[in-house]
Amino acid sequence: MMTNLFSVFDPSTSVPSMNLNWLSTFIGLIMLPSMFWIKPSRWHIMTTKIMETLHLEFKTLLPNVEGSKGSSLMFISLFSMILFNNFMGLFPYVFTSTSHLVMTFSMALPLWLSFMMFGWMNNTNHMFAHLVPQGTPPLLMPFMVCIETVSNLIRPGTLAVRLAANMIAGHLLLTLLGNTGPYLSNLLLSILITTQILLLMLESAVAIIQSYVFAVLSTLYSSEVN
Repeated sequence: MMTNLFSVFDPSTSVPSMNLNWLSTFIGLIMLPSMFWIKPSRWHIMTTKIMETLHLEFKTLLPNVEGSKGSSLMFISLFSMILFNNFMGLFPYVFTSTSHLVMTFSMALPLWLSFMMFGWMNNTNHMFAHLVPQGTPPLLMPFMVCIETVSNLIRPGTLAVRLAANMIAGHLLLTLLGNTGPYLSNLLLSILITTQILLLMLESAVAIIQSYVFAVLSTLYSSEVN
């Protein structure tokens, strides 16, 4: 019996001292290798089309700097990993790793730190200039520096919380509605099932959108340091 609603996100398993549920994060790696296929499978063709579309999308956001070719592959991989884990969480009795801040923050913080270190070490003047937006009056410049610094520091937190909160919100709503099922009449139960199906479709859209938002914002943050 659940002690609270958030216990549905508890990564514990029946095996003591072993949180095997975190292994579901890496199940997607099993589905990616395609070198053993004589002919490309439908799964391989679909993933290739998605990656080509994302590459064209991210290439327009990334600066055309010498030596930066192929950098969009990192963000495509990030998108694929988040998308797979978001969809895995929609299945019954499957652990949703992207609903935990440990997972989302461990993806956002290293990215942000690497961008900041690269920017301040290689483009210091550009990073200082970025703290004051163009056209700012001289009186407001000290305040704008403080505001831009704070907004820059909270970027990994906003990336992590946005993804985790969106995953938690939909799952909690589905859990709350599902708990009322045994106490409803047949008519209300059919309405509840229809609502659950619609919410599941909405959650599938949220899973795609949130993974795309995470990858696009990471791409935009990297383009600012060049």
